[in-house]
Amino acid sequence: MSVKRRLWWMPLAAAMGAGFLRLLGATWRIDRSGMRESDEAIAAGRPTIFALWHARLLPLIYTHRGRGVGVLVSRHHDGEIIARIIEKLGYVAARGSSTRGGDEGMREMLAHAAGGDCLAVTPDGPRGPAERVKAGVAYLASRTGMPITPVAAAASRAHRFQSWDRFLLPLPFSRVVVECGEPIAVPPQLELEALEPWRERIERAIGEASAAAVRRAGERP
Repeated sequence: MSVKRRLWWMPLAAAMGAGFLRLLGATWRIDRSGMRESDEAIAAGRPTIFALWHARLLPLIYTHRGRGVGVLVSRHHDGEIIARIIEKLGYVAARGSSTRGGDEGMREMLAHAAGGDCLAVTPDGPRGPAERVKAGVAYLASRTGMPITPVAAAASRAHRFQSWDRFLLPLPFSRVVVECGEPIAVPPQLELEALEPWRERIERAIGEASAAAVRRAGERP
């Protein structure tokens, strides 16, 4: 059976997934106060690279939809459906990761950044280890000249899946808090061996943004 015939269900599944997230997100009480500074910078023509933990991806897909943000999506087996869902929500998917197809995905992200649009990366995905940043996000910032904005979301009531990252699904009518940390400007054109201190700094910053969002939302472990 051809690949095309095996994936006949993909467009329908993507439409259903995007529709589900729109309906679910419409029930959330979203506190966007932590997004104010990043929103103002973007409105002023200063795009950024959003860096977030894979576990907290879902609510942020909803809160940042419709902005044309370029997202690096894994070539792992579930990447195709994720790419199609987020494209229906107004994102641009670049296919690749640190483990498979990384070079091609990075080229697509660099091309998208050249158009003046924001980017988003889950630097601990697609398979972990959870909450450990890989160097690719620092490399991307160094090559684009765009700052990295650590961003996180937390929910007052949520389901955590038994996945490698304990993926977060905010429940209907829960309070969802978005928190952005201070932008991190990585020096331009760094060599690979010079990225480690920046990788560590980005990792700490995402962790701090996540902890702040959890406190504000009153999220339980």
